[in-house]
Amino acid sequence: MEVLEVTSRELREKQKSIFDMADTGAQIVIRRGRKQAYKLTPVDDDDLYFTPEMLEKIDRSIRQAKEGKVTRVNSIEELHELLDSL
Repeated sequence: MEVLEVTSRELREKQKSIFDMADTGAQIVIRRGRKQAYKLTPVDDDDLYFTPEMLEKIDRSIRQAKEGKVTRVNSIEELHELLDSL
């Protein structure tokens, strides 16, 4: 995977080409001064909004928890046992 590091000034000057590169999967790191850095990542609708399917899964999980249909894990050992059983 390609990683491109640019300054905030370069981002302003070459905005379109940098966004196009991010759209094709390149990792873009934007440096702002010496201490600050940001990662430019494309966002789709699923990142911003819950889909109807996701809302239904959340509602179903809440109902299951209220009905006591949960698995309680009280120790690291129990967690490992649970994960091993999946």
